[in-house]
Amino acid sequence: MTTTPRLRFSVRAGLTDAPEHDGPFGDVPEHLRPPLQDWVAYALDSQALVDYADEDGVERTICLRLRIVPAEALHLGGSKYHRALTTAVGPRLLDVVDAVLAYKAERGVNDQAAIRLLTDILDEGGSVYRVAEGWDGLEERVTSSVRDAVRRTIADAAAGAAVGSAADHLAAAWQAAYGRSPDPVRAYSEAIKAAEAAAHSVIQPNNAKATLGTMLGEIKNARHKFRTVLSTPAGGDPVAPVEGVMRALWEGQTSRHGGQAPTTPETLEAARAAVHLAATLVQWFVSGAVVRTP
Repeated sequence: MTTTPRLRFSVRAGLTDAPEHDGPFGDVPEHLRPPLQDWVAYALDSQALVDYADEDGVERTICLRLRIVPAEALHLGGSKYHRALTTAVGPRLLDVVDAVLAYKAERGVNDQAAIRLLTDILDEGGSVYRVAEGWDGLEERVTSSVRDAVRRTIADAAAGAAVGSAADHLAAAWQAAYGRSPDPVRAYSEAIKAAEAAAHSVIQPNNAKATLGTMLGEIKNARHKFRTVLSTPAGGDPVAPVEGVMRALWEGQTSRHGGQAPTTPETLEAARAAVHLAATLVQWFVSGAVVRTP
């Protein structure tokens, strides 16, 4: 389970506004550069790796693989290969981190301390990247194609008058789910609001207080009034796909109501899944993939 980072004091106290863009970061911003460079030095100095081969040999191999031309270290300390790897910046620094992980994995070096340290740096620094499950490289938490698709959906929704405030809610949900200070409960709530805003004019245009719950009731009671562009086999239910996504989003929210039992906040993983479900629904309604029949 992913924990929710603490908001900055200046924001909590109302002294400053929350940054407009505070992650996730797709490159290596300045606050991440020194920790990642330090991690490269730490990982290369690992005794487990040094025991496998001479230090220069390991670093020379990584430089060769990345086509990095090392400069003479001179008085700066360390070999020219070590210096080249530990002073890399920008995308090249990410290449170095990825290559070090791959080298260790190839040789069966089980360096759990280095993995934990790198995971903390990437998580706390708001990087869009994480250590792959096999510890053999970096991977994106959210692929660029998915990020671009959500951004496109937000832009399309902003241009569509019939979907109300869906764009604003989806953008807020995305930031609450993937920004520097994730708020799972807000992310899930905003995701539902985005879906409700997008579906309202199609499913229950005459109900000013419509929710996903009441819309699901409308679909259940009048299935013949709705259809989607998805191909439906003979005898199939043309509205079942959109109903299924709406129901998964609606019923997956655990913090909506209070009661005698303790309220269970959504996990960050559940909230992120909800954001992607909402993005799908918003795109369907914005594009006209779901329509109400006469």
